[in-house]
Formats: sequence, C-alpha cells, structure tokens
Amino acid sequence: MAEEVILRFDKVKFEYLHKKPILDEACFSLRRGAKVTLMGQNGAGKSTIFSLIKKELTPQNGQISVGAGATIGTARQTISREDIALTVEEYFSKDFTVIPGNIKSRIAKALDAVNFDVPLNKPVGSLSGGQQARILLAYSLLENPDILLLDEPTNNLDKAGIDHLIGFLLTYDKTVMVISHDADFLNCFTEGVIYLDSFTHQTEMYVGDYYSVVEEIARRVEREQRENAQLEKQIKDRKEKVNFFAHKGGKMRKLAQKMKEETEELEENKVEVRREDRTIREFDIPAQEINGEIVSLKKIKIIKNHEPAVKDIDRSLRKKDRLLVIGPNGIGKSTLLRSLVAGKQEGQKILAGVKVGYYSQDFSTLDFKKTVFDSLKDVLAEGLGEPEMRSVAAGFLITGELMGHKVADLSEGQKGLLSFARLVLMRPGLLILDEPTNHINFRHLPIIAKAINDYKGPIIMVSHMPEFVEKIHFSEELDLSKI
Repeated sequence: MAEEVILRFDKVKFEYLHKKPILDEACFSLRRGAKVTLMGQNGAGKSTIFSLIKKELTPQNGQISVGAGATIGTARQTISREDIALTVEEYFSKDFTVIPGNIKSRIAKALDAVNFDVPLNKPVGSLSGGQQARILLAYSLLENPDILLLDEPTNNLDKAGIDHLIGFLLTYDKTVMVISHDADFLNCFTEGVIYLDSFTHQTEMYVGDYYSVVEEIARRVEREQRENAQLEKQIKDRKEKVNFFAHKGGKMRKLAQKMKEETEELEENKVEVRREDRTIREFDIPAQEINGEIVSLKKIKIIKNHEPAVKDIDRSLRKKDRLLVIGPNGIGKSTLLRSLVAGKQEGQKILAGVKVGYYSQDFSTLDFKKTVFDSLKDVLAEGLGEPEMRSVAAGFLITGELMGHKVADLSEGQKGLLSFARLVLMRPGLLILDEPTNHINFRHLPIIAKAINDYKGPIIMVSHMPEFVEKIHFSEELDLSKI
C-alpha cells in the first residue's frame, strides 16, 4: 500500500518582484510522518516556502496540496516585537477567536513537551532567548499539528534544550520540516533533504541523513563542473575550426556551418551548475585604540526560579581580555550583556569614549525601518566612504540589489551578516556578542570565528555552540550558575 502524501508542491512559481522568482516550477512531496530538512543559502526562499504552506502567500502558478483535514503548526524564529508585552497565557491565546475553556491545561501540556515550567502571567518579553525559543516551539505544538514547521528551532537553546528537542522530534509521529543551520542537530533525525537552489529557484529531493546529503550535493557539483570543463574544451576547439573553415569557401564553408550547428548543440548540453552556498569572504574587525580598564563589573543580576537577584562580583577587562559568559537558559546571560550596553545597571561600567560593537541575538541594534544602505552608513568609522562600505557589504553577500531593501525585508541570516558588516565598518573598541552564530549558515562560521579570534580588543561573548567557542581563545569564563 502506497504511503499517504500529506504535502505536495507541483510546479509552484512564486515571486515578490516581477521577473525575480523565488521559486520556479518547484516540485516535491512529503509522506505522512516524514522528517526532512529544508536546505538552501541565506535568502534563497526557505521561509517563503513555509509561508506558502501556511497559505500566508499565494503562488503565481502551480499547486500546493495539503492532506485533507491536516493541521499545520509553526515554530517561528523569533517572537514578534508586537507580542513582546503579552503574558505567556495571552501569547498562547492570541490566535483563538474564542478562547477554549481548557486553554491553561493545553498550554501546560505544550510547555511540558518542551520541558519548560514558567508562570503563565509572566511577560514573554522578560524571558531569555532560550526560554523564548521553547515558548515558540510549545506554541507550535498547542494543537498537536499533523505538519510541524520549525524555523531555526535551536537558536538560543542550551545543550540541555537541544538534547530535549532532538528526543522530542525522534518520538513525534507527525510530519516535520525543519530549517536550521545547525548541522549536528539536523543529522540526528533528518531522513531526507529538500534542497532549494537559489540559482535555478527549483527544489530537489534527497534521501539520507544530513551529512550524507551534503556530501552527495558536493559530489554532484564537482561532477557537473568537470563535465562542463570538458565540454568547454570541445567547444573552444570546434569554434577555432569553424573560423578556419569559414574563410576557405566552397565545401569548406558548408562544413563550417555544420560544425557551427554541432557546437551550438554542445553549448546547450552544458549543465547549469548550481551556485552552491557561497561563503562570505575572510574579514577583519579593526579595533579602536583604547587602553586602560575598558570594562568594570562589580554587580550583576541573575535570575533563578524566575526571580532576579543582584550579586557582587569583581571582574574587569582590558585590551587583550576575553570573557565567555556561560550558564543555563534563563539565568540572565543576555540580560547582563544588555544592561552593560545600556549602562543603567549599578556596578557596571564601560570606559567613556569606547565604541561598543554589540551583536544582539534579537537584532535589536538594527532599525528595521531603514534601508540596508542607511543601516551600514550609520556606523561608518571616520575616514571610510561609500566605496569601502559597499566592498565590505559584498564580502558578506550583501549585494547592490539588497542595498535599497528595508532591513525588515531581509532573512534572519541576512540580518546576521548585516550585523557583522556593521561591526567591521564601525571599528569598535569592545565586542559584546550575544549568540553570534544564530541564523548564520554553518559554512560561514569558521570565517566568523577566525575574525573574532583575531580581533585585537576585549570581547564578552555568550554562545551555546561549543564547536564555535572552541575556535576562539578566551582568557576567562564567568559561570552565572556558580555565583
């Protein structure tokens, strides 16, 4: 008996701008209970596919079929800014026309599935990034959906949270489609990959674990490039002969015409080699020249059992110091970085005149209403002009056509790369990095880690990605769970 198909894309075409397709005759199908990864470079259109599945967008051509009666749940990347003030209960209730009488028990069940206990009257905006990630996942499970769409679900989760999520997905008997740049996470449960090619705007289905599929795609690209190189040589040889015979006249001219037609056929047989995920260029983050005690930490606020407490510590950072802040989700790591940048917490001080390069996990440093061009221009260090700005942006795959777009229109991955471009252009005297791997394609991470490690100023960082942290030398750790 054939397995039931629960989701099908049949020659789907979609574009935001005329003649600039995101999808062009995209085709794939998912059986009920499948667990697949949606793969493609930043900005290729992965989140657009999710929006099409949820009918938030309508394709220009083709058909999207969802199994009769199938429900869809979505765990978004971030909580919307307009929802930040809602309590946990209000957040879970917001999409119900009539709030069910058993809403609290349903919320409790969904929260239990993601191993999270939180008061229902607590504002979601007061939760840590990792706690918000659990809220987003629990929200998607509220109605036990037949198709679960997860967009970067491991962002901000600590190891315990990621391990729990993997265990949940392995036992979840419904269909799951995941967008993630966490290769190890994907390899734990993925049984297939839908690859979205940003060059052809088409989709391809692959069967196998994540690492096997990545290797298969790489081998195919290498094979196509090799075949094209052989064809290029044949085409070049034939064109030289065509030019030679065309000037001889008579039968030679007819032979030249025949060879020209054969050459054109060879050119048609060339494979359109995909532009496999491009990596960003290597880069440096120039440091502002600052000496002395740059950061002083005498008091910090930690959060245990959802209650804040101010603790005394004695830490300071000079030019060559690097501090890694660790601890479980919700203990106050991001709160510490935010309060230090804001300068409003007693017992915390940054030396006057220091330019702070702050990478915020929720991109709060970006003005979403501004264009990409203006966002970059706002942070230009003295002596830098538009040519340098565009060159740096291009190194982060921020092309000329993106410059006029609003920051809000960028994918989360593109917002991350924009944030790094801004750090390069501002030449900061202090780097404060809150989950700098979030949303970033794993191919870019070694380059980013090297740039951070080579930075000549002080660094304070929070990250839940051990393999990224290992590439950066830290002079000391601050474990908030031991204060």
